[in-house]
Amino acid sequence: MVTLAGCSSSEQELEIVPDKSAQALFVDARTALDDGLYQKAILTLSTIDSRFPFGPVSHQVQLDLIYAYYKVGDSAQGIALTDRFLRLNPNNPNVDYVYYMRALINLSTEENLFQDIVGIDRSDRDPSASREAFNDLKRILTNYPESKYAADSRKRMIEIKSRLAKHELSIANFYLKREAYASAANRGRYIIEYYTPSPEVEPALEIMIKCYDKLGLVDLKKNTLQVLAANYPNNSLIN
Repeated sequence: MVTLAGCSSSEQELEIVPDKSAQALFVDARTALDDGLYQKAILTLSTIDSRFPFGPVSHQVQLDLIYAYYKVGDSAQGIALTDRFLRLNPNNPNVDYVYYMRALINLSTEENLFQDIVGIDRSDRDPSASREAFNDLKRILTNYPESKYAADSRKRMIEIKSRLAKHELSIANFYLKREAYASAANRGRYIIEYYTPSPEVEPALEIMIKCYDKLGLVDLKKNTLQVLAANYPNNSLIN
């Protein structure tokens, strides 16, 4: 009943969008965006997109819709719109912005205000959205190095890299606790190969040493201890 009521309400709202030109409606939508009325902006922008799909403001309407969906937390619609825009307008001068927004939307799907407030570690969560965001931000730096979003993209990539490293470390610890030593050691080595430098490198080396010891791999344990000693001479495993 709630769903049906929502659909009915949406249809009624669509009916009351004024019968104006695309430009006039676009001004209304921009005013709503500036005032933080994102749902109203989405309604007006969607109407423009439907009534005037090939109008002079059609591309900007889609870009503003992506932003509005991001602001209201509708990641499904936001991702769908970015995918559509990139598919239909691969040479648009605002492509870097669309990649940037898709990255932000993907990152927003992993945020949880309550858990952030109470300090719960969520490094064990599925990092697929973070990887998608990382790839889009990397694409900006690679293909659009002069983009005004490049500096923030680089900063966010560093943060994502740390998040992914923590995820790999949580998996390595999971395997270690269950005495799956080969799997734990492989995860540790993956961290060394792909997330150096990061704070997770030292504990990854520790896990590898413990696993090699359990597996009786003397040479690998010795080599890993040497790496640990060279980089973290004060580590308790050195002596």
